[in-house]
This record gives sequence, C-alpha cells and structure tokens, in this order.
Amino acid sequence: MSETSFDFNAFIKESKDVLVTPKSYFSTMKTTGGLGEPVIKAIIYGAVAGIISFLWSILHLGGSMFGGAFGIMILVYTIIGAVIGLFVGAVVTLVISSICKGSTDFESCARVTAAIMVIMPISALLGFISGFSPLVGSIVGLAVNVFALYLIYHGLVEALKANPATTKIVMYVLIALLVIFMLVGMGARKRVNSMDTDLKEMMQDMQNK
Repeated sequence: MSETSFDFNAFIKESKDVLVTPKSYFSTMKTTGGLGEPVIKAIIYGAVAGIISFLWSILHLGGSMFGGAFGIMILVYTIIGAVIGLFVGAVVTLVISSICKGSTDFESCARVTAAIMVIMPISALLGFISGFSPLVGSIVGLAVNVFALYLIYHGLVEALKANPATTKIVMYVLIALLVIFMLVGMGARKRVNSMDTDLKEMMQDMQNK
C-alpha cells in the first residue's frame, strides 16, 4: 500500500496476519510511507466497530444506552474516536518504546498503533455479552485487552526494536492495572445495583403505605 493508493485486499490480509501471526507480521511491517495509510486503517476499523455497536444498540445488547433512536451516532463517534485514538495511541506507544529502548519515530509508532486497532471490531463484536451478563462481559473485555497488549508487545519488539525483557515488564504492569480496574469497576457496578434495588424497595414501601 502506498500514500496514493490503498489496497483493500492487502488490508484484509494484514488484518488477519496481525491477529494470527503477530510476530511474523510486525517483523516485516513497513514503518515508513506516510500517515495516510494508518489513518485509513483507523477509519475502517472504527467504522466496522461502529456498525457492529449500532446493531447491538438496536437489539439493546450492549451498545448505546439511548437505544436505536440515537444509536446511529455510535458510528460517527466511533470513527472520530478511532482517528483520535490513533494519534493518542501513537504517542503512548512512542513513550513505551522510548522506555524500552526502542524506536521513537512517530510514524513508525502510528503504524504499529493502526495495526493493533484491528482489535476494535473484535471488541465491538463481543460487546453483546455485557447485555446478558455484565460479569462475563467484563471478563471477556479483560481478555480482549490482554490480547491487545500481546499484540502491542510484538509491535514494540519486532517493529520498533524495543528491548524484549523491559517490554515484558511493562506489559505485565499494564495487565495488572487492567485487572485492578476491572475489579474496581465490578465493585462500583455492584454498589450501584445495590443502591438501585434499595431505592426501588423504598419507593415500593412508600406506595404501600
């Protein structure tokens, strides 16, 4: 793919390679050629994730809290968020790469970030699980995030030439933080549900008097 043309067939193959053989993909990934390709990738991944989330919102499975009436905005927000996330993610990747003695070239970091954003449609596809069970949804979400860190590890080590040992330590720290955030979120959700139940019981008692 070049700055003037975008090969969609190559894009599909690269997306599959990132998920199935990340080490091999990132070891041969092109790290130059302009920011046009990473931006297009981010837009496509964001659009696919947005469409999936929109469908779940219509079915009231995960998705938008506003339901199908305003759910179309999910698509718009997801695309915009993907583009913003590309550049923010590139900066974060650059910082981690710098810590791990890897490349600090912004374009290279942006290309690695764009490749890893293939996880967006997968995360959106599994989003319906939260509609059935918030607990299982949280666990699945954690698994997806850990897999994303696995991809980031290979991107850092293979494409950005970061130190493997240091990168592993950083990844372990990030995984630990993800687990902590998940547990805190589950605890907060449990308290909110408990308060909601208590409020409903209080209202019911007032109506019965």
